[in-house]
Amino acid sequence: MIGKWHGLIIDCPDASALAAFYQELLGMIRVQDDGDWVVIGDAPDRPGVAFQQIPDFTAPTWPGGDHPQQMHFDVKVEDFDAGEEQVLALGARRLEGGGESFRVYADPVGHPFCLVKF
Repeated sequence: MIGKWHGLIIDCPDASALAAFYQELLGMIRVQDDGDWVVIGDAPDRPGVAFQQIPDFTAPTWPGGDHPQQMHFDVKVEDFDAGEEQVLALGARRLEGGGESFRVYADPVGHPFCLVKF
């Protein structure tokens, strides 16, 4: 092992707003908030997800295109329909694709993520 995972950083146009979306989606807390840099996680001393506000953000395209996704979250749910209703209410939108074990969505700024059920 070279090191331990510390965090994942996601570019976005509004760090606070996108962090709030993922706080609700993943059940995490805000552990750092510097305006244009917001981190959520389980606790301040554990790895987290950071949102970095950048001025010229370009949303990824799904499933490919000029700005393809470079990462996405898989979020395990017990009930697809209930999970879908909740993420749509938070500001997500459904994307094409999916299957029996997953559905594809975009967060409020266009990053893809999946609800999965196994």
